[in-house]
Amino acid sequence: MKKISRRSFVKAAGTAIALTALTACGGSASSSVAASTASSAASGSAAASSEAVSADVQAIIDRGVLKVGVKNAVKGFSFQDTLTGEYTGLEDSLAEMIAEHLGVDVEFTTVTAATRGELLDSGDIDCVLATFTITDERRKSWDFSTPYYTDYVSVLVEDSSGIKALADLKDKVVGVSSGSTSARALVQEMIDEGVITGEGFDAETFNADTWKDGISFRQYDDYPAISTALSAGEVDGFCVDKSILAIYKTEGRSYIDAEFSPQEYGVATKKDSGFSAVCDELVTGWLSDGTIDGLIKENGLA
Repeated sequence: MKKISRRSFVKAAGTAIALTALTACGGSASSSVAASTASSAASGSAAASSEAVSADVQAIIDRGVLKVGVKNAVKGFSFQDTLTGEYTGLEDSLAEMIAEHLGVDVEFTTVTAATRGELLDSGDIDCVLATFTITDERRKSWDFSTPYYTDYVSVLVEDSSGIKALADLKDKVVGVSSGSTSARALVQEMIDEGVITGEGFDAETFNADTWKDGISFRQYDDYPAISTALSAGEVDGFCVDKSILAIYKTEGRSYIDAEFSPQEYGVATKKDSGFSAVCDELVTGWLSDGTIDGLIKENGLA
């Protein structure tokens, strides 16, 4: 876990505001983005202190720490420096801004696709910002904010494999992250494109471990492990959201000629909690004023 002090964030926000003057005199675009982010966070913090809050939000304020589940190896979204322990990325910035709105510190806990839901359910974390795709099925278990980012699924392959399209994946083995929706999305796309028949396919009950009709899957705990498996020939493809695949698209690797299944990422919180409304209001505001768009560009996700 990594705690970011509120004082440090406020100090950074103050610096960003100071940089606004430089922007007016030809400063960089990132300076104006930082200033906008700091301004949004500052106004939000003032609002939190003056408005009545729900019991669960008050508990976070009384604790003095917002506990957030994030990834640690997804550059642009959330990446932890192994030397300093610091987290950087779009989702880390949003978490810091939510904490600033509440007037508390933020504490990051590394999660995976398989652990993020259970840690939220157990109360070990207050929310998840971890490339968590919003689905109707997941909405039954957790609340999600308005999406702050939309991505698409694709498949990364070794050039030497000769795989170039969906049809080339027939009867191949593809690596996916445990607990993700990537395998189901790929099977659905192969059915829609007529590559496989899809006999017995049910989106509600789909299980990547047992699916063997025209394609099969191996599940891994994290993305580096899938990338390693691809290099070692354990799997023929690496399937996940394209912005994540971009990290592992090194020389000698390419995407197949297909992207599908829009993936909308939202802040996940406990079902019907007061904190859900707070997160949604903040995200909606930051979308409207351009703050999130600026952070997306700043983190190389545009």
